[in-house]
Amino acid sequence: MGYEHPKHIIAVSALVKNEKDEVLLLRTHLRSDTWEMPGGNVEIGEPLDEAVRREFFEETGILIRPIGITGVYYNATRHVLAVVFKAVYIGGDIKIQPKEILEARYILLDDSNIGQYITRPQQKSRTLDAMKAKHFVPYEACEVSPEYNLLSRLHNEC
Repeated sequence: MGYEHPKHIIAVSALVKNEKDEVLLLRTHLRSDTWEMPGGNVEIGEPLDEAVRREFFEETGILIRPIGITGVYYNATRHVLAVVFKAVYIGGDIKIQPKEILEARYILLDDSNIGQYITRPQQKSRTLDAMKAKHFVPYEACEVSPEYNLLSRLHNEC
């Protein structure tokens, strides 16, 4: 029996707040029963920080700058590793792709009302962790062939 390379999906999402401390959330056609942070799957060879910028923009029309990782989560049933970032707003207005996204808007969230918007437990814990994060996990993207080349690095920039 030979070795088989693992087959996992890597997904990214980001928590972004506006000047009123509201969180940008969306609802998709696939998961219309809940609100969630914008994000999606990482493409092969794509650094995670670039993937979250791309996915966030594709889903919302908003440009962001990731500032750190707030959590890493694994769905053993679907083999999905999800990495959640905290990011800051850079520019743009909400503009959704109606084929994928039903609605996107800023929502004032806290412990007392989060269940009214985020109905799936895994999405709730990820969002709460990101909202409460005081420190970030270091993140680095690099190329190592033929020699080391640092592509990006995020570290506790709180």
